[in-house]
Amino acid sequence: MTFEALPPLLSEALAARGYAAPTPVQAAVLQPEAAGRDLLVSAQTGSGKTVAFGLAMADALLEGERVVPSREPLALVIAPTRELALQVSRELEWLYGKAGARIATCVGGMDPSRERRNLSYGAHVVVGTPGRLRDHLERGALDLSALRVAVLDEADEMLDMGFRDDLEEILDATPDGRRTFMFSATIPKPIAALAKRYQKDALRISTVGEDRGHGDIDYQAVAVAPAEIEAAVINLLRFHEAETAMLFCATRDNVRRLHATLVERGFAAVALSGEHSQNERNHALQALRDRRARVCVATDVAARGIDLPTLSLVVHVELPRDAETLQHRSGRTGRAGKKGTAVLIVPYPRRKRVESVLRGARIDFNWMPAPKPEDIRAKDRERLIATLLEPAELDEDDLEIGRQLLAERSPEEIAAALVRTHRAKMPQPEELLEQGAERPSGPRAGFEDTVWFRINVGRRQDADPRWLLPLLCRRGHITKSEVGAIRIAANESAFEIPRAAAGRFSKALQRTAGQDDDGVMIEAMQGSPREAAKQHRRQGPPPRHHAKPYRKPHGPRR
Repeated sequence: MTFEALPPLLSEALAARGYAAPTPVQAAVLQPEAAGRDLLVSAQTGSGKTVAFGLAMADALLEGERVVPSREPLALVIAPTRELALQVSRELEWLYGKAGARIATCVGGMDPSRERRNLSYGAHVVVGTPGRLRDHLERGALDLSALRVAVLDEADEMLDMGFRDDLEEILDATPDGRRTFMFSATIPKPIAALAKRYQKDALRISTVGEDRGHGDIDYQAVAVAPAEIEAAVINLLRFHEAETAMLFCATRDNVRRLHATLVERGFAAVALSGEHSQNERNHALQALRDRRARVCVATDVAARGIDLPTLSLVVHVELPRDAETLQHRSGRTGRAGKKGTAVLIVPYPRRKRVESVLRGARIDFNWMPAPKPEDIRAKDRERLIATLLEPAELDEDDLEIGRQLLAERSPEEIAAALVRTHRAKMPQPEELLEQGAERPSGPRAGFEDTVWFRINVGRRQDADPRWLLPLLCRRGHITKSEVGAIRIAANESAFEIPRAAAGRFSKALQRTAGQDDDGVMIEAMQGSPREAAKQHRRQGPPPRHHAKPYRKPHGPRR
């Protein structure tokens, strides 16, 4: 199927934007049985649904080659977020620009008085968020008496965000004869009830089966120790070096914590969560669009409606609540024929559950090991050589500096210095604990003189070197190589630190004390575990601080 049957102005607009053939959802709304009917459409993010409902409303907007003359809106599009509403407005502007359509946008965070003036001048299409549209409606600035088409974009998201009352008030103010299009990634019972109330003989369209799993997305799952999730994120970002990457967390606290970690490590990252103002969101998104930032850490709600054409990597730092959320998050990449990668970071204890969810969603995926530093360095080498060998336009000043350098150093020395300069800009990868690996229990080179520490976690609390070691590194700001033997007892564990690093380790423990509400207490011991046991038998147990019962970590705390 092609776009040839459309009015010439629309066909030309689509061709100018590089559209050669319709996507499944666009083809479905252009079928003869969809003409003049209400539409209830299931389509995933990135399926081309904005253009789809833009084309579906053509009969209501156009007379020949021009938009129907009218001062009152002929079409209304309601979207859950400001970003999505602005994106829809931009799409409709290029689609209907040559037909003379006037499009007004009404969203939170913008000047409402200016929006009211734009509405008073007359608009053929109004695009907005539920709260702002309701406000204009109640103030008399929005007249829906001539409306021919109402579109609810991402209807399920709007209900999840608590906009039911706003939607019902807006739809109740529209004429009975209007057409209603509902586009939703899923059709849960609340959406079905809304459709039953406001739609008549709606044509049910679903392209979820055709788009399921997003064919242009490579799904990967990476199993890690729960305490090594942040380290795995760092290595994934360094391994892929995506033009733009989005990291999903479950809570605003975890967004804040991960964003701070990435910025501290040297990544150009921004954060989006419910605690950020609209102005802060605007700055963050602009930084991503103009490439000043390459990583966005976000919650599901804060990321709704965001469209980043350069997004090629999505990392599920915390697992999504269901398959629909997984696909909605992942669908922000792999668009418009481009390839994308979606990575799920899976704590070891949740591996079987994740496999079940992915199989149930009919998503093809591969288990992959977390990238190791040597893997990242090999990728860096490939990328660096490719970058430096790219053709470049050199001006006379560049050549003069090159000649001066050659007079002072050999070509090999200059090339090596250039490589070192490039590498210095890159955050260092993390050493990750191999799955199933455990620490050796005997002394090794560099541990001839050590200080022993104890932690109030033992066998009865399921202590395990796979997550205990990363915990010590995070709290004490040390590396794995600076932890020697680990000895796990019933209610506590002992471990040794080289004396040269023990002072630094103790100071870091003081700074990080209480940062995690997990009841963990780490303190220096007097002598070795054997000596402490003898002291215990002679004098009884030493005094202890009472800590909260420790809970074994199962990933980032929610």
